[in-house]
Amino acid sequence: MSYQPFIDDSASLIEFTRVYLALFYTFVAGFYTVRIIYKNRSTPAGVIFPGAKFCTSWWNHMAFKFFRAAIWLVCVLRVFVPVTDNYLGMFNSLNGWPGVMFGNILLTAGFALSMVVHFHMASLWRSGIDPNGPQTLKTTGLYSFSRNPMYVGVATAQLGFFLALPSVFSLICLAVGLIALYKQIVVEEAHLATRFNSDYLNYKQTVPRWL
Repeated sequence: MSYQPFIDDSASLIEFTRVYLALFYTFVAGFYTVRIIYKNRSTPAGVIFPGAKFCTSWWNHMAFKFFRAAIWLVCVLRVFVPVTDNYLGMFNSLNGWPGVMFGNILLTAGFALSMVVHFHMASLWRSGIDPNGPQTLKTTGLYSFSRNPMYVGVATAQLGFFLALPSVFSLICLAVGLIALYKQIVVEEAHLATRFNSDYLNYKQTVPRWL
């Protein structure tokens, strides 16, 4: 019986990931653009609520917009100008098997989870805090396991991006992203506590913030 040993083909994985990240973030950008246009047409008040200028929610919104654009630009640029990696502060010891592959899996799984929650929320979905909403408190489905399942997905994807492209650039994106997520959760929880009073406080006591 012949035995084929495992080959650590990190170079092929890195090149695959280079293209995958560019396609992935291009798809994500297109998906959200189309969804927001569609939902804005069917929702008179719109679905994007960054909040008052310079408030915590507004800063979080601006941070995500900036880093989403930066990540997409860097990932696409890496395909056409591979020497871009020289300016990202790559952690070469992490840039290979199994970390990069695990990063690709986490990135994809995190986005998939976010999409499941997005479609599960249906008309309740908003980006930011709608001062006149939500009309009902979502506590079923994935919300019976986590108060913020969509943010769990986003955080998972952010960690996956760092592992898929281990660098100073992606580490900064991860740190800023996690801080912005935490701050946004705190603001949204305060809004929900005010809107739903004891119902939200009871929910908060029985379901964890993350997992």
